[in-house]
Amino acid sequence: MSLRELARVVQTSEVTVRRDVRALEAEGLLDRRHGGAVLPGGFARESGFPQKSHLSTAEKTAIADLAAGFVEEGEAIVVGAGTTTQELARRLARVPGLTVVTNSLLVAQALAHANRVEVVMTGGTLRGSNYALVGSGAEQSLQGLRVSRAFLSGSGLTAERGLSTSNMLSASVDRALVQAAAEVVVLADHTKLGTDTMFQTVPTDVITRLVTDEPPGHDDRAATELQALADQGVQIAVAGGPGAGAGQPAPEVVAADRRGPRRDVPLPGQRRNLAPGGGGSGPQLRTAAPMAEPPGGRVADLAPRRR
Repeated sequence: MSLRELARVVQTSEVTVRRDVRALEAEGLLDRRHGGAVLPGGFARESGFPQKSHLSTAEKTAIADLAAGFVEEGEAIVVGAGTTTQELARRLARVPGLTVVTNSLLVAQALAHANRVEVVMTGGTLRGSNYALVGSGAEQSLQGLRVSRAFLSGSGLTAERGLSTSNMLSASVDRALVQAAAEVVVLADHTKLGTDTMFQTVPTDVITRLVTDEPPGHDDRAATELQALADQGVQIAVAGGPGAGAGQPAPEVVAADRRGPRRDVPLPGQRRNLAPGGGGSGPQLRTAAPMAEPPGGRVADLAPRRR
């Protein structure tokens, strides 16, 4: 059940419910999950779009603001399905020369009237619960595609398994999106940290960067998971932390470089060659540029622990 629904049933505030849920989890009576709670020992069921759209709205907005700062003019990216990626898409409408490949109707709708952004949609079967195109048609349309970055969300994120989701079809398409990108950026608010769901989409060693919000001081699980992700080499960018004023970019926390070389993947130099099977004499090849810090970001100390 969501925290909002629990608060309505017991006729109290969400703040009180959140505190009680933490106490019940400590007693082993339930497991906290993204925006709510489930029976202990189980995997969270995926909520539909109406429920997700009302969860952690302020956090998603802050995450989207920060993530948009990593996107450069003229870049080609893929953006997966989700309410957080929908928020990101609304901000990408202002980036000139951008090409966005997506399987999300919500992302496409957010960019539909952006004159300087080209939107490329996958094929596939519509999954109504999250307005995403899934199935073999979506996966096949992504074959042969190369872009600089993938921006993905999910139902849970742990250092042990990486990003996961509760739906098999969604997980399969997300994996295809990852294969098309040189770098992978995960957008996940703090309530998803430490949550493990049924289907793995992105292993931890494939995640380049995590963009998240500042965990509450009492949320030890989220803080522990952030450090564990940093220990695995994931770069951590935190939105809404201390020093982030109104209308100003949030501070950034960057982990040390991942062990081993960065993948250099040939990228399309011309927009018309994005679609699989496109004609032409072939694009000018280039490699993905390292992710720049957003304007006004600061580097904080969250490096991998020495073993």
